[in-house]
Amino acid sequence: MQKEIQLNNNDLLVMNLVHYFITEKDYNPVILHGVNDEIWLENMDSDYKLVRIVSHYIHNEEQLSFDRFKLQRILSNLKKKTLSLSMNVISIYTSLGEDVVLPEEDGVISVLIRNVSEIQNGKLLEVFPDIVEKTKHDEKGIDLFVKISDDINKESYEKSKRVEKIFSQKSPLITYLIIAICIILFISMYIFGKGSTYVKTLIDFGGNVAYYTKHGEYYRLFTSIFLHAGIVHLVCNMYSLYVIGPQVESFYGKLKYLFIFLFSGISGSLLSVAFASKYAVSVGASGAIFGLLGSICYFGYHYRVYLGNALKSQIIPIILLNLFIGFTFSGIDNFAHIGGLVGGVFASMAMGVPDKSKKSDKANGCILMLIYLVFLIYLAFFH
Repeated sequence: MQKEIQLNNNDLLVMNLVHYFITEKDYNPVILHGVNDEIWLENMDSDYKLVRIVSHYIHNEEQLSFDRFKLQRILSNLKKKTLSLSMNVISIYTSLGEDVVLPEEDGVISVLIRNVSEIQNGKLLEVFPDIVEKTKHDEKGIDLFVKISDDINKESYEKSKRVEKIFSQKSPLITYLIIAICIILFISMYIFGKGSTYVKTLIDFGGNVAYYTKHGEYYRLFTSIFLHAGIVHLVCNMYSLYVIGPQVESFYGKLKYLFIFLFSGISGSLLSVAFASKYAVSVGASGAIFGLLGSICYFGYHYRVYLGNALKSQIIPIILLNLFIGFTFSGIDNFAHIGGLVGGVFASMAMGVPDKSKKSDKANGCILMLIYLVFLIYLAFFH
């Protein structure tokens, strides 16, 4: 015997809203443990980063007060996870008692929706002016349920495939090539170096010396990136590049990664020229490596739902620790580190984060990158 499937109007309404936010506004579900009869959706690129749909019945002010407390607690945890100082929220209720009055709060739009065609909340329509139009469907009942389910599953599958492609590990050929060049040059200095001292050999091979660089030997800004002052210096930098490089190369692609690496390294060299002693020799890939760390931070900010915890617990502490070491101990060119770090962020903005950056974001990144480069050139050669 076949039984007719009875669909609750409230369930259809919730699915219709979820369908709209996922397929039309690029929101993604947020998995929260211990939260029942609520659906949370996030879009970190939207003005309202969180949409919360509450389907259970709230029949009095006391229940609403508890609901607001729960909202703030979950919101606080999500801010920490996503490194966000503020997060605007749309809180949609589908079932309220007649005497329950929704509060007006900064950063939170609270709205009662019993039927999407009857939405009258001005703030909600201001943020999503097409919500009424886009939630109209010709299908009814079970047909509407099937359509909405299929659309949500299809959109979720496409998003998961894009994210999987971005985060999948690719062969880090450029990273291995850079490591090979650094090792070959290090060995070559011992074989072919004709300088009376090791410092003289570094200078002969293209070490960054402010005096020579300022007097026309601009190639030193580039060549110094691949030279290292001793086996310990080489091993430390190559190990760091071996760990960090493949991640950035995988996230951005080979050509963009190479550009970020070189721009960061040259940025570090320029800032070193601006503030280093006249005849001090600055060499090493650490400025470029700091740029790669800055690049990971920029990428992680856009994918902070996935990488927020790693940024807080690993990447940012590594950057701060290494900068602290650079300021504490002598013989470390911290200006190259700082120049490379900032250069890496700007270069990443110009290259764009896959599936996140808009053309306007890339254009702004190019402008900032050029301004930064001109500023560094001014400091190094004209200040």
